[in-house]
Amino acid sequence: MRLVLAAVFFALLLLEGTATAKSSVPAGDGELVAVRVEKGPKIDGTLDDPLWKLAKPLADFRQKEPEEGTPATERTEVRVLYDAHHIYFGVFCYDTNPKGIVATQLRRDLDMSLDDNFSVIIDPSGSHRNGYVFEINPLGQQLDGLVVEEQAPQFPNELADPSWDGLWYSAAKIGEQGWTATIAIPFSTLNFKTGSSAWEINFRRFIRRKNEEDLWRAYRRQAGLWRVSEAGELHGLSGIGSGRLLIIKPYLLGGYSRLTGEPGQFQHTGGVDIKYGIRSNLIANLTVNTDFADADVDQQQFNLTPFRLFFPEKRRFFLENSDVFTFYTWNQDLMFFSRQIGIDAATGLEVPIDVGAKVAGSVGGFDLGVMDVKTRSEQSIAPANYTITRVKRPMFGDSFIGFMYVDKESDDPIDKYNRAGGVDAKFVLYKDLNIRGFYAKTWSPLTKGDDYTAGARATFHNHWTNLYAGMGTIRPNYNPEVGFVAIPDMNPSLIQWDFTPRPKLPGVRELQFGNFFEYFPNSHGVLQTQEVTESFRVLFKDGALTDNQIVDANYQLLTSPFNIYKNVFIPVGGYHFTRHQVSYTSAGDKRLTFFGQERWGQYYTGHLNELAFNAQYRPGAHLALATNNTLNSFRLPQGNFDILLSGLQVSYAFNRLVNLTTFLQANTADREAMSANIRLRYTYRPDSDLYVIYNQGSRFQSLNPQNQTPLREARFAVKVTYSWSR
Repeated sequence: MRLVLAAVFFALLLLEGTATAKSSVPAGDGELVAVRVEKGPKIDGTLDDPLWKLAKPLADFRQKEPEEGTPATERTEVRVLYDAHHIYFGVFCYDTNPKGIVATQLRRDLDMSLDDNFSVIIDPSGSHRNGYVFEINPLGQQLDGLVVEEQAPQFPNELADPSWDGLWYSAAKIGEQGWTATIAIPFSTLNFKTGSSAWEINFRRFIRRKNEEDLWRAYRRQAGLWRVSEAGELHGLSGIGSGRLLIIKPYLLGGYSRLTGEPGQFQHTGGVDIKYGIRSNLIANLTVNTDFADADVDQQQFNLTPFRLFFPEKRRFFLENSDVFTFYTWNQDLMFFSRQIGIDAATGLEVPIDVGAKVAGSVGGFDLGVMDVKTRSEQSIAPANYTITRVKRPMFGDSFIGFMYVDKESDDPIDKYNRAGGVDAKFVLYKDLNIRGFYAKTWSPLTKGDDYTAGARATFHNHWTNLYAGMGTIRPNYNPEVGFVAIPDMNPSLIQWDFTPRPKLPGVRELQFGNFFEYFPNSHGVLQTQEVTESFRVLFKDGALTDNQIVDANYQLLTSPFNIYKNVFIPVGGYHFTRHQVSYTSAGDKRLTFFGQERWGQYYTGHLNELAFNAQYRPGAHLALATNNTLNSFRLPQGNFDILLSGLQVSYAFNRLVNLTTFLQANTADREAMSANIRLRYTYRPDSDLYVIYNQGSRFQSLNPQNQTPLREARFAVKVTYSWSR
């Protein structure tokens, strides 16, 4: 099988030589021209450098919110320069009330929706589906991420998946006429095709006090920065390339760790990550003795269902170019889920990675990803080798057809291998109609036959309505051990319809009337779960919203007892229960923001009341406080009990380069309820960091559906990374 994969890879490399580059066209409507300079301008947060005057400013920004398509209320100008190694953006965000500019965030990669901010998205490969997002606030702080397959952000204030980190430089300054920003992005940070003189690009400005969102392109209400296929074009780039990108990033780590019930041990280890540009649009990554001590810990959850919870990937090696390896099956299920590598799904135990390698990019008109990772044994977990191959052929618009193959080879004598293969396609018609389909199958020594999943879904959006419908099947023996399936053995179907008028009501931006229906029988036609929801939302002009479920009617069949907590079991049987919800999220233009929610009603054999309260307070640019609290009060014949999940995060940024974060969590469902993660980060040079880390409690949560006691550790570590590049 490895020889077959290698043959596919080199065949695609040969095709690259015959691919024709996108022809250059004169700049016009929806197009921007970059100006070449021999040496880049100063990245000091001002536009005082005379070089910026060489570029013609782009200023045609229009509102997405609140008044779609109308000119922005404040002027924004963008200038673009480039040299042999970088692309530069000079931004002037004019403001008639400079004292009203909101700037409170000094820590990298945190949500900037509470601040004024400016963003650029770049699709240098011309995929029309994927893009790099770079966001900056008036203090010059950075947030970056990826748009993958034009997936709309999970949360309203997000622009992209923020887990990806790139190397770039920025500065900003507030002045008498507004605020200015300068950005420099090395070409080596971007994955692009040499010879292509046109890139897809778009810009977005957010004015916090007005809750106003302005864009250059894709300013329709149902679009946004993530709608890469509606971006404009950047022309004028020539004579650029990654210059055979090479980044070598070794690390050294020392410390002490102890798992619960085991003796402690001192740690002294090291490893290296290497990134190499095979060509400008094809990047290879190598990691040796990989360490994830600096990765964020999981936020604890309490599972109210017998189904699996999803925890996002947070480890950098797997996040980079993760868009290439994305293969959605039913709803948000995945044929490949990288958290299944290096983290035991049953316990959350970290499994050491000896070596990992991947190649990702574009070859001969195809999007290609190949990954191979070897893990060593840890406790009772056998060593394994994982190989993933992903190929996609872009088509018209942002449509594509694709293929994926996943192979797990293990030294486990009972479960020696697990393999999965599948095909998928996406067709975008008239911009607002999106149709997707998939088929995937698994092979395992533990099961034979009836081991596939298939389905299709369609989404449609316009000014008045959002429609989502889908049907599929998940067969009983479909078991992708390196993927994620929330509910096995189902023939699901669902439809969701939202009516979204914008009446002229004081303080109201939009009303949303929602209807949701899902019907999940198993492969024998026996109904397992069903849900009918009627919801009502109000979006206010200042950014506040209320989200209410008038009725949420559920049916669920338990074929085995559901262990909800300690010795409390919900008996086998079919259960009808109805619940209700009210919630309110405050406007984001204040230093104190909050979210409150209550859900109440029937729950299996009794009643459940869920009360949630989250708040965030930023007294200034250096200090940020956040708390999240959920109280679940169960009143069941099997017993009455309360579960409290509480978290407190304190972040202090000494400056843009040094920050201290403390994350305390409490979960009364566990015997040892408290956990703490404290991390000091000092970025002493770009992409090079010193970390001091203390962790007491669980780092990675189990993917099992039961609320089992998580694996706990006590760990102190000092880690130093040094990034060398040419």
